[in-house]
Amino acid sequence: MTSNNLSITVNNSYSQALYELAEENRNLEKVEEEVSAMLKLIGENNDFKSLINDPTNKKKDLLNVMTLMSKEFNFTDIFSKFLNFLVNKTRLFYLEKILKDFLIITSNKKGEIIAKLKAAKPLNKVEIENIKKDLTENFGGNLKLNFEYDPSLIGGIIIQIGSVMIDTSIKSKLKQIETKMIEA
Repeated sequence: MTSNNLSITVNNSYSQALYELAEENRNLEKVEEEVSAMLKLIGENNDFKSLINDPTNKKKDLLNVMTLMSKEFNFTDIFSKFLNFLVNKTRLFYLEKILKDFLIITSNKKGEIIAKLKAAKPLNKVEIENIKKDLTENFGGNLKLNFEYDPSLIGGIIIQIGSVMIDTSIKSKLKQIETKMIEA
C-alpha cells in the first residue's frame, strides 16, 4: 500500500468515526452544518487554510485556535473534540479532505445523489432551484446540488452527477475549437 493510499484510508477512518459519533449522539444534522461551515471557512479564508496546513505550528497554538473557534461558532462537543483530536494526532492538515469525506458519507447514508453545478455567473436561489428541479426529474428525487461560481468558464454551465458531465461552457467550446484547429 502506497503512502497516498494509506492517507486516503486514514482520512476515511476519521470521517467515518465522526459520522458514527454524530449519529450515535443524535447530532448528525448539526455536525453536518458545522462541517459545511468549516469547509466554507477553509475555502474562503487563506490565512486559516495556511494555519491548518502549516506543519511548523505548535499543537498548543492550534488547540487554542480550535478552542476559540469552537466557542465563537458554538460547535457541538463532538465536533469541537474531534478538531482537538486531529490536532493532537497531527492530522489537522488532512482536515479539508476528512470533512469532505464526512459529507460524502452523510449523503450516501441519506441516499442522496450529489450534483455539482458550476456557472460563469452568480446564480440566485430561484435559478439554482430551477436547475435542481430539472435535474431531480432526470436523476431522481433525493438530489443535493452544490453550486460554485466560476468566472473562468466565460459563459454557460457545467453540471456533474457521478460520471455524467454536461458542459455547455464557452471555455470548453473554445478548447474544442482550438483542438480542431491544431489537428487541421
